[in-house]
Amino acid sequence: MPTPPVANNSPVTIYRKDYTEPAYWIDSVHLTFDLQESFTQVTNRLRVKRNQQVAKQPLILSGVDLQLISIAVQGRVLLVDEYQLDKTSLALELSVDDTEICMVTRIHPARNTSLEGLYLSNGMYCTQCEAEGFRKITYYLDRPDVMALFTTKIIANKQRFPVLLSNGNLVATGDIDANRHWVEWCDPFKKPCYLFALVAGKLDCVADCFVTQSGREVALKIFVEPQDVSKVSHAMMSLKNAMRWDEQVYGREYDLDIFMIVAVSHFNMGAMENKGLNIFNTSCVLAHPQTTTDAGFQRVEGVVAHEYFHNWSGNRVTCRDWFQLSLKEGFTVFRDQCFSADRGSEAVQRVQDVNLLRSLQFAEDAGPMSHAIRPDSYIEINNFYTLTVYEKGAEVVRMLRTLLGADGFRRGSDLYFNRHDGQAVTCDDFVQAMADANQVDLTHFQCWYEQSGTPEVGVQQVYDALTHTCQLTFTQHTPVTSRQPLALPLSIPIRVGLLDSRTGQPLLFAVANENYSAEKTLLLTQAQQTFTLTHVQCEPVASLFRGFSAPVKFNPGYTPTQWAFLMANDTDPFNRWEAATQLYVQEIQQQCQQWRAGKSVQLSAVVLNAFQQVFSQTMSDQAGQAQMLSLPNYAYLAGLQTPIDVDAICVVREQLQQQLAAAVLPLLQQHLQFAMPTEYQASAEQIGQRALRNLCLLYFSKTQTDAAYQACRTQFYAANNMTDQYAALTALVHSPSPLKIEVLEAFYQQWQHEPLVMDQWFTVQATSPQGDTLLQVQHLLQHPLFDRRNPNRVRSLIAAFCRSNPQQFHRLDGAGYVLLADEVLTLNAINPTIAARLLPPLSEWAQHLPERQGLMRSQLERIAKQSGLSPDVYEVVSRALEG
Repeated sequence: MPTPPVANNSPVTIYRKDYTEPAYWIDSVHLTFDLQESFTQVTNRLRVKRNQQVAKQPLILSGVDLQLISIAVQGRVLLVDEYQLDKTSLALELSVDDTEICMVTRIHPARNTSLEGLYLSNGMYCTQCEAEGFRKITYYLDRPDVMALFTTKIIANKQRFPVLLSNGNLVATGDIDANRHWVEWCDPFKKPCYLFALVAGKLDCVADCFVTQSGREVALKIFVEPQDVSKVSHAMMSLKNAMRWDEQVYGREYDLDIFMIVAVSHFNMGAMENKGLNIFNTSCVLAHPQTTTDAGFQRVEGVVAHEYFHNWSGNRVTCRDWFQLSLKEGFTVFRDQCFSADRGSEAVQRVQDVNLLRSLQFAEDAGPMSHAIRPDSYIEINNFYTLTVYEKGAEVVRMLRTLLGADGFRRGSDLYFNRHDGQAVTCDDFVQAMADANQVDLTHFQCWYEQSGTPEVGVQQVYDALTHTCQLTFTQHTPVTSRQPLALPLSIPIRVGLLDSRTGQPLLFAVANENYSAEKTLLLTQAQQTFTLTHVQCEPVASLFRGFSAPVKFNPGYTPTQWAFLMANDTDPFNRWEAATQLYVQEIQQQCQQWRAGKSVQLSAVVLNAFQQVFSQTMSDQAGQAQMLSLPNYAYLAGLQTPIDVDAICVVREQLQQQLAAAVLPLLQQHLQFAMPTEYQASAEQIGQRALRNLCLLYFSKTQTDAAYQACRTQFYAANNMTDQYAALTALVHSPSPLKIEVLEAFYQQWQHEPLVMDQWFTVQATSPQGDTLLQVQHLLQHPLFDRRNPNRVRSLIAAFCRSNPQQFHRLDGAGYVLLADEVLTLNAINPTIAARLLPPLSEWAQHLPERQGLMRSQLERIAKQSGLSPDVYEVVSRALEG
């Protein structure tokens, strides 16, 4: 639905309850783009039909930053007094119900720093139309429930723009003269305008093909700048793997003759699923062992799969309005998570997904921008492309699969796709398809779509040795807020296993009249609920929420000894990591209390013994082993404190790492002597080997010895891949070693012509916990390679410092807060979307200690007082100041 104009710095709020169908539908669109030297002229020919279900009214088309040249209805050019034009819309009366409208507009892509609509990126034209960027291209019903057939003609200079791309299949090409040429693309599937795409530039193409399960051959093409041709083989392989996986797991076959990806250096998002022509941020498609870390390889695979999966979960079936965003994003994130789990280690993937959720989404749920995965209102829809919509939305879909089983979930997805193919629908339609396909009632489950906040679950366990029963009594509570004064009990699936408290062996048990098994799924639906597990032959230790079966905060009240027991014996790989994490959490929380009381930090024997036991084991899954040996990150720990004591968390975490390193020093040195494979592979096995080795290097650096620093320096220069080189660089730059100056300069000299590697160079400095980091960030803001018009560069420096360097960002002099506010105000005029996305670290002011609250709030107030705030920034700041 259209975003309203801003008036007197008070943007209007849009409410989900106010949704109505449009007064008109658009059947077909024929667009002609004439890419001139200083402007682009867009001719837009629409076939418009009145919606007979809505009372007759004027046709109102959205449009922003457009110069209207002419408008004609049924071939007759309208006079100025026959339509109404303002800064955000074009309105006209239509005398017939089925009409052709032709509009000519002029736009200036070179001036478009918002990177929405049509813009220039390094001499290349590209588009970003989701959510409401199409209105910056031409006047249109810019809402996702208006779906039309698109034909696109592009005219451009042959030399500057030899490659001209749009959605669908290429149907015609030609020359206008010796200097200019044209192409025409036709998309045979109706789509909303947010899925429109156009690219024009001087690009090289890497081509391949894919044969679908029905025997059709699909051309695959990835377009990149010439210097990046060697970096797309991994993306191409990932695409083919995703296409085959979607056929095998969901029965979804690709539907066009061609699938294209274009890599763009200036892009607000990671990637965009435009029908048949996905536009990617270069960071999500380019990968090479020398310039990309293992995490980068995994991200490319996951994002390529995610955007491809959108062809069905987002394109063929799309969302009715932007409140339903999680319909496509939550479902598709779940799909890409499962794909990545199948491609690598399921346990490691699950840990990564949960780490992201608990570190960042839980904080979002607890902050001023908290919202349900289907929000009730918004001012600027760009502010709701959030971890809640994406990651929590994926967890809600995962719970549906847990409740319905894999086969039941597949029946539900089949029905959903078949029932709603070619339609714009709602989250309710998705859940209803799941319910209908399995003949179950999911009414109560739908509360997950309505309610914000992270549920908190507790448990009490009572074992009766005479009756061999174990009673588990669960309680659930979701914190209320001023925006949500009432929080209802939710449907929470709890995967349960039992371990023999003496031997650690799994126990068989039953619930009600079910068969015996080593694991059951209990469904908690009430504020308090008791489940009786029968035929439990000895006192158990319960393994609960296996696989993180629900996105909740869970506190079973276990002692460190019990967590260590689960860490050593649990048969669920995720819960072994979870036990390690909770053991570390308890230790850090206890040591924070000691530190605040002026006492020294001293590692407990229980934690040290458990850590040494895992370290000394030879595990087949070394990535999982590395995860179990890693202390919880700051963001997760901060979310467990009220108020947040930044200094205590950072100091205690650092000192515990130092003590653990000292305790296992011989094992660290021994492991670092193991030879790594000489030929790099982005395989699960090698990724795990590098993860464990580089964790050892990090711990070794915590000993702050010359031997440790020299080991880092040696690995930095000897590394044949970016994973190992960057790990060594990080260990040195984040330490007090004087060698960091040398390796930073060497890294810069080696990679200064690789933009994505330079992003990492900025980030490693921005995230250093050393005391001079703020000064260094201020210096880097003036660096010739820093460009505020490039979102990747902004994220690599400003966002990295503010989000991932808590100790230096939260300096008690408030200088970090001033820096962020200054940058938000500067970027507000350049790229409002990116400006608003920088604000969360300041928006969380109310969760901090009093000495920081005032400093943070004062910077939010300074931003709020500025004139000309974009709706993006205005919404986040105003909600943050509400507390």
